Amino acid sequence: MAVRARAARTGVYQYAGREIDPDNTHGLRDTAVVNVLRDESAVFDERAVRSFIGKPITDDHPSQPVTADNWRTHARGTIMGAMRDGEYLAFDLMLTDAPTVAKVNAGKRELSNGYACDVEIGDFTAPDGTKCQARQKPGSIIGNHVALVDRGRAGSDCAICDALPSNLFDTLKTEKPVKTMVIDGLTVDMANADTAIATVQTLIAARDAATGKVTTLEAQTVADAATLVAKDAEIAKLTKALADAKPTLQQLRDAGKAFAVIEAKAKANGVAVTDAMDEAAIMKAVVDKAMPGNTYEGEHVRIAFDALTKDTKVDQPKVQPIGAPAQITDAHTDYLNDRAKQRAALSSAWKTPFNAADAA
Repeated sequence: MAVRARAARTGVYQYAGREIDPDNTHGLRDTAVVNVLRDESAVFDERAVRSFIGKPITDDHPSQPVTADNWRTHARGTIMGAMRDGEYLAFDLMLTDAPTVAKVNAGKRELSNGYACDVEIGDFTAPDGTKCQARQKPGSIIGNHVALVDRGRAGSDCAICDALPSNLFDTLKTEKPVKTMVIDGLTVDMANADTAIATVQTLIAARDAATGKVTTLEAQTVADAATLVAKDAEIAKLTKALADAKPTLQQLRDAGKAFAVIEAKAKANGVAVTDAMDEAAIMKAVVDKAMPGNTYEGEHVRIAFDALTKDTKVDQPKVQPIGAPAQITDAHTDYLNDRAKQRAALSSAWKTPFNAADAA
């Protein structure tokens, strides 16, 4: 299914306070509804629009960003192009998954963009006069996917809509009858309606077959491109893993310092750390303690951990002097040292005046 559909708009979007200010830095966390302004400079920023091209279409929003590692799990199609449609941003969408196409045909048609952006807190006013407590920073949007949803935040206008093809026979005029007409190399007897209809139907069937082949080739091209992207990502991952397999002494020192800081922050926040816990497990324990019931995974855990512990003070480890090194010897070394002293004494004995009393 190849369609062009509106997927985003300018104006005011409403979010829960905990989505905008989870740490209550600006006192908005417990606000039921926060108006967030998305103006033209944010929605139609060229870099932002281009960032969506080639990204996947998903069935509902996944719980984590779509990457090369989970693309096969979430992708149901591809964003092929983008254009401005008045106050809307429209995408050319290629749906290549039969169950998802069936859902669209059954009525699941609204769209919702998945992206990352920076949010500015302040007093803003939308063109219609609506007061907003925040706005999406222009130039900060980075697209990740477009989700097919039951009800999108942008409203019912951002959806896949029906597009009925024009009737081919509407263009046939009867005011100037013609006996024959050449259509795509075929001579059609227009005086005979049955023959004309049969010929046109043949042409339509040929056109549909060619369109089907083109659609199949386009889908295969998309699949091949995605496979190449996945392979390139895997090669890059393996290359990095190979490089990281032999860490330098400095990397080991840095890793040890980083782990020590994470462990210290966790303990300062009341989390019991065991020897069996790695960095990810420690950070997850801190996030789970502060935000019971969260479903964060992967990079979201690190982001939440950094936010929760950014003001946590930890003591930096200091180097303590251990004093001068002690000289340690064994019995054999002591024996050799005594022999050396005896030889030295004997070698200089002739210099000592003879004393008969001592000899006696």
